[in-house]
Amino acid sequence: MRMTRSGAVLLCLVFPVVAWADDVLERAPVRAWHSLARLEATTLAFQPSAGVGTDEGFVQVEPTFILDGGAEFGVSLGAPLRLRLWGGSGGTGLIRREDWDSLSDFGQVVRAFKLGSDNAPVGVWFGALESYSLLSAHLVRRYSNRLNPDYHPVGGFLTGTLGPLYTQAFASDVLGARLMGAEVVLDVQHGLFGQPPDPGRYTLALSAVHDWGRAGGRAPSVMLAHLDGTAVVKVSPGFEAHLLAGWGGRPGVGGAWGAVVGLGADALTPTLDLRLRLEVRRQHGGFRQGFFGPDYELARFRAAGADDVPVAEASFPDGYSAFSEAEVGWDAVSYGGLYKHLKLSLGVEAFSWGRFDVDGRVAAQFFARSLEVAVKGLGAGMGQPGARYLGAAEVRWRFLDGKLYALGTGGTLLFPTMEGALRPGAFASVGLGVDNAR
Repeated sequence: MRMTRSGAVLLCLVFPVVAWADDVLERAPVRAWHSLARLEATTLAFQPSAGVGTDEGFVQVEPTFILDGGAEFGVSLGAPLRLRLWGGSGGTGLIRREDWDSLSDFGQVVRAFKLGSDNAPVGVWFGALESYSLLSAHLVRRYSNRLNPDYHPVGGFLTGTLGPLYTQAFASDVLGARLMGAEVVLDVQHGLFGQPPDPGRYTLALSAVHDWGRAGGRAPSVMLAHLDGTAVVKVSPGFEAHLLAGWGGRPGVGGAWGAVVGLGADALTPTLDLRLRLEVRRQHGGFRQGFFGPDYELARFRAAGADDVPVAEASFPDGYSAFSEAEVGWDAVSYGGLYKHLKLSLGVEAFSWGRFDVDGRVAAQFFARSLEVAVKGLGAGMGQPGARYLGAAEVRWRFLDGKLYALGTGGTLLFPTMEGALRPGAFASVGLGVDNAR
């Protein structure tokens, strides 16, 4: 059902293995362990915007090693090492200091680690959080802990099942006091009548998230809580639809509350994985659903808008909003890996007082998976003064039977400063990579 499937999708994100390597493992004889070794070398340049700051250029070497022990265990290790070619202010060293100047930055060595699965009583996962949502997703939705270019934490979450209760707890930075939260889900039918044939049909969930604000730069702390109810109203093989309603607030802050009603549909076939959500939301007193969203790692220093203050202190008008989300994974040949011929994720929220937020990414494969193109973009506070925009694109082309590939990336960045401002910049890189799957 919906909760179990959600956890399984999150756990499958443990290995961002390139399409060719997944295809090799798919065709290989069945055995308990698989591994992949990869090395990328690129030239990388950070460019300031409008003459602010200093140009910097680097050679980036990024080794990766992946060990896959099946559904219950896996580990991926590696991190980019940036060696300075030119630029930088006085006193800068050979290695880019901002990549390794805090304990949290050393977490980036763990690209992914999993122990257990969603079918086990307990599961543990560590790695970079990219578009992460906490179960019902009304507090943490589409969150990334790597949006700050100078902050590289390792996040993690723990899942557990005990009778009719299902729990997920997470931390955005397991080496620092930052964003932490949990959601506890009660299977109502299981609690009242025993184990049902279709678990998760009717659920109640309570979630709470707190940001300590003490790692990745100091920022005000903030806490939110939310109560949700979900009912699956139609179930058939490969398809389910559900209705939802919820209410949330900011503990200790009077008059800060919000309500939400919505519906969703999930479809799963051998070639298509489709998820759709549509919600109507009410915000009051500074509370909003999706508070810890895709731009939060920048908004914690300066919220999108004209206030020029952290999002925990920013005014947020009372009103309504409509939120929609679509996630699509399609593959013409029923490919079972993380990479597909098409992967699309898009979230849009429109507010009654004229603001629009958009976050999306799309990746597509062409020419027998030898060419992959990925584009992502973020727009926060659009339609209002102080709107924020970010974008990036990546191209990978594989040749020599897929073992060697060329890649190019580019996009925009925002660097938080000691004063809490956001310094605009851009990046671009080109290079080569090689990998070997066994």
